[in-house]
Amino acid sequence: MTADSACLFVAATGIRPQGQLAYTKALSASFGAMGFENHPLRVLAKALRGGGAAIPDSQATPLEKQKLVSHARLQQPSVHLALLVAWKTASQFLLVTQKEVIVDWFQTPKGRTHDPFKASRFAVIQGPLTTEIAMLFRKCAPFAPLTRLTTSALDSLWGQSVQMQGYTAHSIKRGAVKHLLPLLTSGKLSPHLVDRLTKHEEEGGPGTLSRTTLRYAGGDVDLARALETGKVTRHL
Repeated sequence: MTADSACLFVAATGIRPQGQLAYTKALSASFGAMGFENHPLRVLAKALRGGGAAIPDSQATPLEKQKLVSHARLQQPSVHLALLVAWKTASQFLLVTQKEVIVDWFQTPKGRTHDPFKASRFAVIQGPLTTEIAMLFRKCAPFAPLTRLTTSALDSLWGQSVQMQGYTAHSIKRGAVKHLLPLLTSGKLSPHLVDRLTKHEEEGGPGTLSRTTLRYAGGDVDLARALETGKVTRHL
């Protein structure tokens, strides 16, 4: 199958645009991982996004920071840690200090196989909650998973909680973005850094580094800091 025939396959499915976008992204990632040309699939994905396919029919209810933090502190340590990191931005860690936690999405299976060389691979956690997150990380075994709690399991857990009724796992990201909106509208934050932190950054957009440059730079602490997501997380 070529990338062109894969595009025709996606179009022939007749499913909703959201489903076509999911198929296109998965096929594009698979072609890229195998070293095959995937440009037509990337063009199709961009066209589908432009038509609104990336926008779900229903949106999760944004979750307020204090509500999440209060709930997280009542959970067992692994869930407590996962929820706080999910608020700041979630993944494994490269470096943990009392004032800074550097995370690297490459450590996750999806990060390794789908798109390992992009700017949103790294995030620097700074500001509120960092000391608490660092303390929880230090209790983890080296290279242990952050949590075994899946998105669907969290949704199910919250569905049984009176305090968290109406919220889903996606509510965390929506809540974090809503929390940052006043800083965006006042010009105190750059939109491309928020896109980077939330993993919505487009290749070739303003302030981005190409995947080739990131591949040459390698995955280290200095590169993670240079990508400046700490300017965003210090407000979360």
